[in-house]
Parts: sequence; structure tokens; C-alpha cells
Amino acid sequence: MDWKLEVVIAPVSDVERAREFYVDKLGFRLDTDFAPNKSFRVIQVTPPGSGCSIVFGTGLGGGVAPGSLKGAHLVVEDIEEALALLEEKGVQNSGPVHFLNGVQTPGLEPDRADYGTFVYFDDPDGNSWAIQEIKQHLR
Repeated sequence: MDWKLEVVIAPVSDVERAREFYVDKLGFRLDTDFAPNKSFRVIQVTPPGSGCSIVFGTGLGGGVAPGSLKGAHLVVEDIEEALALLEEKGVQNSGPVHFLNGVQTPGLEPDRADYGTFVYFDDPDGNSWAIQEIKQHLR
């Protein structure tokens, strides 16, 4: 039996600002923008190549504070390419970091080993994302 993660909910305070960030700035695909009434709106976006989407909106329930999503990982084959996109789009980020003796250290993992290099960034509400370089299972 397969268990597939399909959606992550990112709590936001400003739906239009979040849509602009994820779709216009990061280039994620807009899957749906559904608003059957004034108190409910759901927007679903999907990062290029991902099987998991991100949902945000109004009236989704749960009472979760905007910006409370922390540590979700986006996996890329080339972290330098992902970093270049963030820089080009003006998205503030940590720059590449790796762990050396359990301590986060600036720079690429020296051997470019899978799971070794990360770049961190936040959306406008403070939801935190990690980009992680993994080449082996993306081929």
C-alpha cells in the first residue's frame, strides 16, 4: 500500500500576497483558486515536479496561526540553481548551508553529497521552508 503526501497547508494572513509569492514569484503552478462565497477560499499550488501541493486560503478551519508552518522541505537536484532562482526573484534566504560535526555551517556540503546542503527561506507570513539537495532519487 502506498501512502502519498498530497497536500501541505500553509496558514497565511493575506491570501492575495501568498498567491503572488508562490505563483508569481516562485513560479509554482496554480492548480485551483476556488471561492464559492466570501467566507471561504482555497488556493492550491504545486512546486514544479512535485507530487505534493501547498494549500492556503480563507475559512479553511483549524485555527492555525499564519506563519506557523515550519521545516517543510522542498527537494531539488541542483541547489545552486534553486538558490539562483530565489536570488533572481528577490527572496531572502540563508544561502547554502551544511552540517559539520552537527553544526550548521555556511557553504555547500564539500562533496555535494545527497541530503547535505540546504537553503532556508520564509514566505511573507513567516512559514519556513528548507530546500534540500538530493540527486539520487530524482533521476
